Amino acid sequence: MSTGSAAGSVSGSASATSRASAASGVEGRRRPAREEVRRALLDAAARTFARQGIDRTSLDDVAAAAGFTKGAVYSNFGSKEGLVAALADDRVSAYLDLGLAAVDDPSTTLAERAQALGDRLTAASDEQHDWHLLFLELWQRAVRTGRADDSFVLRHRELRATVAEAVTAHAEQAGAELPLPASSVATLLLALSNGLAIERTTDPAAVPDDLMGRVLALLVGGTPPARTGPDHP
Repeated sequence: MSTGSAAGSVSGSASATSRASAASGVEGRRRPAREEVRRALLDAAARTFARQGIDRTSLDDVAAAAGFTKGAVYSNFGSKEGLVAALADDRVSAYLDLGLAAVDDPSTTLAERAQALGDRLTAASDEQHDWHLLFLELWQRAVRTGRADDSFVLRHRELRATVAEAVTAHAEQAGAELPLPASSVATLLLALSNGLAIERTTDPAAVPDDLMGRVLALLVGGTPPARTGPDHP
């Protein structure tokens, strides 16, 4: 065998080894599922929109925060408006799931469920500061555009209707009579949740941990459970 042939054989062998290693590396890196990409993009959008504002945030910003390219945003949501609509839907659904999970004990009274709901929503507001910043951003955007078909307006309306249905179902199951129509209770619940979250964010000491729960218990015509502590002598 000539020197040239030997060199060629070594080179070919090295190239084959290199290709095999590269292929193995590609196979070892699992491509994220579409749902994982979508989830990452929604979470990144929630963070960046809340902190920078929707109009001041580009799709490049969202993609970078999620670790993807802008193409991933377009392939999953079609446009920035599509992303905003999906985010409103996602956050409203999460809020609803959180609330329903807090009142899933049928052995408790309606007032006790209301207290548990208020306590859980208060804890959630502490855990998810960005959500309230995002809520205000979506709310301001809907008010400024004045569009009745705004995705946030529509989803918020659906949320209120679903909460009203849940209030009715829980009252019937508990054998309790509501002092106000369920739709009014739902409106007050959402207003209290959003308003107290804002107050607690700016001045935590002004909003005790159990304040919302106790108010909700009173709202449904019950007596809040007795509490002890500096706020409850």
